[in-house]
Amino acid sequence: MSFLSRHIDRQIAAYQRELVETHYQEVETMYRQMRGWRHDYRSHIQAMKALAADGDVEAIKDYLDQLDTELNTVDTVVKTGDPMADAILNSKISLARARHIGVTADACIPVKLSMSGLDLCIILGNLFDNAIEASMKLPESQRLIRIYMDMKNTQLYISFTNFTAEKKMVRRGKVFETTKGAGHGLGLARMDAIIERLDGYVSRNSEDGAFTTEILIPQV
Repeated sequence: MSFLSRHIDRQIAAYQRELVETHYQEVETMYRQMRGWRHDYRSHIQAMKALAADGDVEAIKDYLDQLDTELNTVDTVVKTGDPMADAILNSKISLARARHIGVTADACIPVKLSMSGLDLCIILGNLFDNAIEASMKLPESQRLIRIYMDMKNTQLYISFTNFTAEKKMVRRGKVFETTKGAGHGLGLARMDAIIERLDGYVSRNSEDGAFTTEILIPQV
């Protein structure tokens, strides 16, 4: 292995560690918020009981509105059946919503995956981060990410679609041109390397202002 190859491998490995650490921090933050809300549940009930005893209906309504807003920030939106997929998807959906990006997700994983949680985290994290960054270039009314996950026979199928500012991006070989920094290229390289190692397949398509990535990964 040449010096250049070893240098690139070290860069990719460092990027992978940073990426996974970021994803796990986001997941940990989401679940810490959920645990905190559950811990405060009894206090919320007692506060509303006190307002009810005083007959202050408007105050109860205001209190419920505040609780509803807070709960929306920590609610588990997606339940795929796989703990790692649930954790990373829900943390990223929360992140997207905070940036006023709409997300529709239809995800079901009815079997135990043979791929590692680490590999799944890197793939889903990269897909979501790229979709979020592309969406931020659009007006809020046009921001949307569509996610679909399911089993196709013995293969895990993953599809991410997001709208982009460009009507049609330019392909250079296996990838599309981007104005993002070096980290973006490392992220794609790491994700593609994982898919290749797992004997999977990845397809990227840019049409009519939408960018779609489709992935198939055998699970046997």
